[in-house]
Amino acid sequence: MPTWSFLWESKGDRPVAPTVCWCVRVAMKIKCLCFYGIMAFLLLCGAAQAEQRMSVSVTEAKIRSGAGNNFDVLWKSEKYFPLAVIKKIGEWYQVKDFEGDQGWVHRSMVGNTPSVITIKDKNSLRSEPKADAKALFSVGPGIPFKVLKRNNKWILVEHADGDKGWIHESTVW
Repeated sequence: MPTWSFLWESKGDRPVAPTVCWCVRVAMKIKCLCFYGIMAFLLLCGAAQAEQRMSVSVTEAKIRSGAGNNFDVLWKSEKYFPLAVIKKIGEWYQVKDFEGDQGWVHRSMVGNTPSVITIKDKNSLRSEPKADAKALFSVGPGIPFKVLKRNNKWILVEHADGDKGWIHESTVW
């Protein structure tokens, strides 16, 4: 075995168990790098496909049963209503709301303004980001707000009518 003898250890003139030569080690390293590269790519793709949130940017948006104006209107959403994008087809987004309802909205009706929507039966908006701060007003579930600022677990929000206050993140989607 003169040609491949560098792959084999020998005792005298008889070969014994093969050693891991440099080319095998390099191939194993390349295999590991490929594996970790693919895993990193998949993780990044997963992060890239994480739920994209948009919000209604007009006074009222029609959420339709399909991607086009000829489809039925399922419901109407007011300004700052947050929506999770499922997919995009042309100028239309398939979206899901905080209750899991799905529909389609034209891209001209939504934007990237950060927003939240109340999910509890009673949601107190406060003067400061503290549980014992003065309650300015309360709202029920399904009221959308634009996010102005965050402070730990508190969010300063503004409704489309101009009302502002701090709300705890546990009460919104």
